[in-house]
Amino acid sequence: MVIDLNADLGEGFGIWRLGDDLALLDIVTSANVACGFHAGDPVTIRRTCAAAVDRGVTIGAQVSYHDLAHFGRREMDVEPEELCAEVLYQIAAVDGIARAMGGRVSYVKPHGALYNRVCRDETQATAVVNAVADYDPSLSVVTLPGSAVHAAAAAVGVSTVSEAFADRAYTPEGMLVARAKPGAVIHDPAEVVARACQMAIEGSVTAVDGTSISISARTICIHGDTPGAVRLAKEVQNALLAAGVVLQAFT
Repeated sequence: MVIDLNADLGEGFGIWRLGDDLALLDIVTSANVACGFHAGDPVTIRRTCAAAVDRGVTIGAQVSYHDLAHFGRREMDVEPEELCAEVLYQIAAVDGIARAMGGRVSYVKPHGALYNRVCRDETQATAVVNAVADYDPSLSVVTLPGSAVHAAAAAVGVSTVSEAFADRAYTPEGMLVARAKPGAVIHDPAEVVARACQMAIEGSVTAVDGTSISISARTICIHGDTPGAVRLAKEVQNALLAAGVVLQAFT
């Protein structure tokens, strides 16, 4: 059993700090680095990439809608050409800084509202994967197992990586419960740890209606902006290792 642990990092902006990036980089195997559109700025991107390189953590570009005011969690209708260009811009920015720090971007993961939208919207999914293909078709795109991204990516020769969320509630259809709904984010450490082990070992998760759904995933996300994120990530790491799971980046 091999699984990747990823976290959203580099989400500070200016004088504002969000999460403990350095502590999380000692735990995770992949870092989704904010590209400046929902969070992050050049200094934060540089520091996060440098720290990831120092620790041997794989770097991913966490692309989003251009929405700093709402942290990229507001769904937007963006024309395909514009969305493709904006995603391309974000990948290039983080990859350029990562390379200057001795690393590189190895994958792309949409953030927030864009992540959820491309799971069901073929047009926006195609715009995102076209940006990846334009920049570097060897990069993988991280998405949910049942996402529309898989077919869109296959059409242009881009690979995908299926992801699970230990701290998010699931619908019976295998999608994430909208954050605006009660219980969408799971805060109980014991429950998050149990779900992570269930996902990694059994390949399943319990949906909000109590049904068990198949969720074959290569990477598990622990959000870095939630309270107690570092302790939670450490508990997940320890539980997976104790269960015999090998923690290793997917790239």
